Amino acid sequence: MSHTREDIIEKGLIAALELAGERSWSHLTLSDIATAAGLKLSDFHGVATTDSLADATEGYFDKAMSGESVDLEESPRERLFDVIMLRFEAMEPYREGLKDLMNWRERSPVRLLKLVGARKTSADWALVSAGLDGTDQAVPRDIRAVAVAFAMARAERAWRKETDPGFARTMAELDKALRQLEEGAGRFSKMRWGSRRKPDEEGEAWEGDPPSSAADGSEPEGPPSGTSPA
Repeated sequence: MSHTREDIIEKGLIAALELAGERSWSHLTLSDIATAAGLKLSDFHGVATTDSLADATEGYFDKAMSGESVDLEESPRERLFDVIMLRFEAMEPYREGLKDLMNWRERSPVRLLKLVGARKTSADWALVSAGLDGTDQAVPRDIRAVAVAFAMARAERAWRKETDPGFARTMAELDKALRQLEEGAGRFSKMRWGSRRKPDEEGEAWEGDPPSSAADGSEPEGPPSGTSPA
């Protein structure tokens, strides 16, 4: 029976995480992983290594954030909270293996550098999953993604110490981080829409005026409503 590349990587990753819950990730061999995954070692040739399986971890759990629809009546902060918690719920069955993988990763500067990019990708998908990936937001998307990545990293540190099956520590830290982002986004919005600059020869008085603002020196009504991190 032939297996797709995606199938091999997914099965290999899950098998590796289960094995890492019993022994160190650094001691795993690809042969061990193949056996645990019910695959042939040859299936991994040109497809995956132990290192590339480690690199696939973030993306695998990112998919959980889009596993359920979001309530568009909720605030952006609430939506982000919901989708990010779906990710932690998907991670929970592999807690011990993931913790060992994270410890192994943190001992390597190269792997930590790779993690920076992976964090940004995860945050981007969190915004997509929460329906917050539009370009009509006060805060540019790249800045939003970096801020959400920091919030996710803070929550992950709490998750690693979690002892409550209800994720009390993780939820508290994530909520705190997202509220801080919400406040920061509000300040950013006011800075963008509420700061003056010197009028130019055409009489433009506001940096970042919305198209409907007058160019005759009159002031806009104020900053856009909402103080979401998106």
